[in-house]
Amino acid sequence: MRIRATATVAVSLGALALTALAAPAAQATGTTGPAVTFSAVKVNGGHGIVVGASAKVAAPVTYTVTKPAALSTGSFQSGPVLYRGAAITSPSDLFISDEPGTCTAASSTVLHCKATIFLDSAHGDLVNTEAGAWKVGALAVDSANHATWKGDLGSAAVQRLSKLTADATPEPVRKGATITVTGKLSRANWEAHTYAGYASQPVKLQFRKKGSTAYTTVKTVTTSSTGALRTTVKATADGYFRYTFAGTPTTPAVSAAGDFIDVR
Repeated sequence: MRIRATATVAVSLGALALTALAAPAAQATGTTGPAVTFSAVKVNGGHGIVVGASAKVAAPVTYTVTKPAALSTGSFQSGPVLYRGAAITSPSDLFISDEPGTCTAASSTVLHCKATIFLDSAHGDLVNTEAGAWKVGALAVDSANHATWKGDLGSAAVQRLSKLTADATPEPVRKGATITVTGKLSRANWEAHTYAGYASQPVKLQFRKKGSTAYTTVKTVTTSSTGALRTTVKATADGYFRYTFAGTPTTPAVSAAGDFIDVR
């Protein structure tokens, strides 16, 4: 669930209503709720959360809650948070799990929990400038709607899905003749709900000889202002050409499918 910091929003975490972001001063301290701590928070298995141009992505989260033995497990609920800004109690933007975490007691004081945070670019959850690192936090809420917020529990990358193509021509081709390899690197535009070229990015042209399992880099090509790729090489042997992109903090790595060239 996406919460905009500019709005006064009542956030539902299961059956409990949280007045997050427009919280009263007592809540804003972040420590007025259950006396719990959080650790070992892992978002999406430690991988980036990659969101397409118009897609809803479920990011699983696991975390550990440590509590006093006297505090009943059923007296509070908890959930993970992704946020941007200096502090979790005054974020510029925030995602919270739609439902509270499901927890299993490892002991009288330790709970192992799991939950899911959903990011939905199809319905305006994300804008392009928000791609990159988000901070990780968590909260716990008791039945009186007192919340404990904990921030700076790690970071998670939220990235714009990338696509890459490669086309080698002519085919077939004479040995020693010139091969032209074109392609395009694009990524999700969350605001327009489409894919747009990713400009000025270094992309490697690679070749895999027929019968081999490994690609080797031939050269590095920079994408145009529209994300287009174009370069030439000499035909030497039957095999596959592809482009491969190493990725950036906002955009994941991607490789094009290999395009076969028949050299005669």
